[in-house]
Order: sequence, then C-alpha cells, then structure tokens
Amino acid sequence: MPKHIFVTGGVASSLGKGLTASSLGRLLKLRGLRVTLQKLDPYINVDPGTMNPFEHGEVFVTDDGGETDLDLGHYERFTDETLTRNSNATTGSIYQSVLAAERRGDYLGKTVQVIPHITDEIKRRIQRVATDEVDVVITEVGGTVGDIEILPFLEAIRQFRKEAGRDNVCYVHVTLVPYIGPSGEQKTKPTQHSVTELRSRGIQPDLIVCRSEEPLSDDLKVKISNLCDVDSRAVVNAADAANIYELPLILHGEGLDDVVCEVLRLDPDDHPLDLAPWEQVVGLVEAATEPVRIGLIGKYVQLVDAYLSVVESLKHAGFHHGAKVEIDWIQAEDVEGLLAAGRLADLDGMVIPGGFGARGIEGKIAAARYAREERVPCLGLCLGLQCMTIEFARNVLGLTDANSTEFDATTPHPVIDLMHDQRDVTDKGGTMRLGAYYAVLTPNTKVAEAYGEMVVSERHRHRFEFNSNYRARLEAAGFLCSGASPDRRLVEFIELADHPYWVATQAHPEFKSRPERPHPLFRELIGAALKHRSERGRLAGDVAPRRVGPAA
Repeated sequence: MPKHIFVTGGVASSLGKGLTASSLGRLLKLRGLRVTLQKLDPYINVDPGTMNPFEHGEVFVTDDGGETDLDLGHYERFTDETLTRNSNATTGSIYQSVLAAERRGDYLGKTVQVIPHITDEIKRRIQRVATDEVDVVITEVGGTVGDIEILPFLEAIRQFRKEAGRDNVCYVHVTLVPYIGPSGEQKTKPTQHSVTELRSRGIQPDLIVCRSEEPLSDDLKVKISNLCDVDSRAVVNAADAANIYELPLILHGEGLDDVVCEVLRLDPDDHPLDLAPWEQVVGLVEAATEPVRIGLIGKYVQLVDAYLSVVESLKHAGFHHGAKVEIDWIQAEDVEGLLAAGRLADLDGMVIPGGFGARGIEGKIAAARYAREERVPCLGLCLGLQCMTIEFARNVLGLTDANSTEFDATTPHPVIDLMHDQRDVTDKGGTMRLGAYYAVLTPNTKVAEAYGEMVVSERHRHRFEFNSNYRARLEAAGFLCSGASPDRRLVEFIELADHPYWVATQAHPEFKSRPERPHPLFRELIGAALKHRSERGRLAGDVAPRRVGPAA
C-alpha cells in the first residue's frame, strides 16, 4: 500500500506549498521511491480552464487533456513524472460527482451531506492516484488553514490517517515566520496560531516547514517545537533561496526527507539518497551567467504566473547554454508604441505565447512582423503561431484583411479558423483540442533538427487552427509548414527557412520542459538569441564573439 504525505499551509497564501511538495517529491525519488503528486483545490470551479489568467495564473495541461492548477507544472518539472487529470481535484468537481451520484440514486434516498458524502469523495480522489505503481503519494491541500472552504478537505485527510494507519500518513504544514522590521525580530506567533487552528481540526502536524526571509536560529526552532508539540528535528526552515531549484538541497540539509522517512517507517538503508543528479541541476543553474534578453509579448504580463511554464522553459534553455535569461515583460497592447520608440531594439529574442480573445492581438502581430523583418529570433506558442501566420499573410502575401475568425468572424481571408467539422458545434468547449497529440515533422527543417526525431508529441489547448486552404499560397511565398498531424489535416509547426529562428507551434511545448532537459524549441531559441546578441555586439564593436553550446 502506498504511503501518503499531506501538505497544508497556514498564515498566508503563496508560501510555497507547491514547491515544498515538489522538492520533497524529488528527494524521495532520489531515494529510489516511486512518487506521484496531487493537488486538492478548494475553489468551486470544476477546473481552472474557464478562469481568467489574472485570477489563477496559467492553466497547466496534462497529456490526457486535464486543465489543472499551475502547481502541477512544478510537480512535473521537479520530479520529471508525467501526471494526469486525476492529479487535480477541486471542490466543484467533487460536488459535481456527488450530485451526479445522488441523481442516479446511488445513495438510496439518504440525505446527502458534507460528512460523509463529500469527505468520502475527497478520499476516493486521493486513492485514485494511489496505484500499485506508486510508493508515495504527496497531496497538497490548496488554500490556507482557517479558510471556510478548506474544512471538508481537512476533515477528509484527518479521517484518512485513521483508515490508512498511522505509519502510512505524514502531515507536513507550511507556515510563515515573518520578520518585523521595527523590532528587528522574527516572530513565531503566526506559526503558533496556524498550528493551533490545524490541531483544532484534529490534525497534529508531523513536520512544520517554516518559510522566512532569513534563516531561523536554533533557539527559534526549539521555541516552535515546544509550542507546537513537534520534535525539534521536525521544524524545517525554508529560507528564501537564490533560485527555486536549490530548494530540494536546502530542505534536505534541514532534514525534511529524513524525518518524513522516519514518520512513514521507510528504512533509509533500503532507500539510500543519491543527491548527485540534482546537484548537477543546481550546478547548471549557478553556471548560467551569460546575459540574454528575451521579450515576452503577452496579454497578462501584470501577473507573471500566467506564463509560469514559459518562463521556466526559457530558464531551462538558458541553463543548457550557460546563459542567464532576462525577461522583458512587454504588454501586447503597447507593442506598436514601443516599436515607434525603438524599445524592442535591445531584445536578443522574443516569445509570443498563448492566450484567448482579441485584446492585444494587433500588438502580437506587430511584434511578429518586427521579428521577421529585423531577423530577431522568435518563438510562437499556440496563439503565437496564429499571430505569426496572420502577419505573414498580411504583409508578405498582401492579404491585408487576413485574420482569425476568433477575432473577426467576417474576415475575407480566415487564415486561422475553426476546423470545418466544428463550425456548427454550439458548445465551444466541445471544439477545444486538449492534451497530447502527435505530429509528423518535415525533414531538414529547423523544427526537425531541434527535436532530432520525425514524430513528436506535444500538449495542446486551443480551439482555432491554421486554415490549410491557404497553405499552398503561404508556402509558395517562403512560409514553411514544418510539421502536421499524422493525417496531414492540421498544421502543427511553422517556420521561415531564410530566417535565423522564426518558428512557431500550435502546441504548448513549455509544459514538457525540465531543468535538466530543456525543451528543444526553447533550447534552440536561446541558442539563436545568443548568436543574435553576439552579432549585434560585433557590429557595435563591444561584444566578443561567443560560441553557442551544443544543440543536444
């Protein structure tokens, strides 16, 4: 039977429960254990797919088409495990299942209540990922202890230990130790109150992970231990780190995984730790010092979490080349004015990421034109491919009114459109292409050379597609469709043969990038951006030529 670790949080949101769970998952995996992770979210939406990115950050998509919380991206990047839609459950989806069961008569006419029906469904969701192929399940409970909407989840995980056995469940509570400037002290009272609130719900934490700006003293750890009734070794300090990929090493240094193994009766002799693979990752991060400036042309740049996986993918690619990626956050609506001011001239490369809706589209198209004409390396993702296609059709083919029917239903040149067999579907959700799809690449293209293979799988989240009725005209003008679905109906990749790197995909490759294994398209973007930076420097006479790292 798999062991279970439940990660809760207190005092404030955004303390890093997801990163703590991810880091612990990696440490246990480095011990040879088979690990999976799960997020329980207390909001009533069935999933985050309909949320505005300003509300909840990016929507992370799994191979099987689940629209999930962004923390699953952290889980996958740290543990290098492919998760499924079962790794994310919300209050909305849980109530939906319970109400559907009630309508079918599954409860035989009984009164349906939070306890036991909702809590039983929560426990079923936890058990659903606890397969025979897993040794440890790490479940993060979203929200903050004390929130009213989190109560059914706390009750469910309280019951879970009673049913699974004390040695099979470990509770980890993440809390805050703030620094109060005027008094010059770190304060433990918020942690004390948070643990008291958790204990009032019947859960005594086995470990407390204390977030702080600066390291905690041993005296403060002893104080927290005494007042919160945990062993002093189980008070783990996660002080602010230079980069998130140091966190597993920091938490191991604090003894997190050692104490977890003791609580779960996992013999360390049976599961010796090999930190070397992750130390190599951190070494790559620390060695990445060559600056490279990438413009991110986005619609939601006020909330950087809206592009979390894109940002991490750029960093991963930088690690590969020994480069430190500096992101220039550019609001798409402002691009045309910035172009006039010469604001984009300092970019070494750019990314045009995904999104929905007409706002900012003309700015993305203008950025794509600038990158094409000025030979600036550019990677388009999902909506980015569509904007780059529109730009080429307008400014190279001369189809000045070319557009997507998402933005202009009456455009005479719908170079981006719904697939023909979807136009009469009234439920737009039914036209969404979600999850992993295969693509066949065109030989001798930049995309094929980047991947190093001819058949690839990438995750999708979009509704509109490249209109293949325009493919012949576009390709005759130098626009290359460098990858398509196996049946050749859907264009998946585009590029320009005579451009250093003007490449786009209808997919979201950012979801599959890893710190030790950057995604090929991002890796090649950063390589091209470094070369572009070097060439600009030579022209200006102030930057020495630099050899770009290997492609593989």
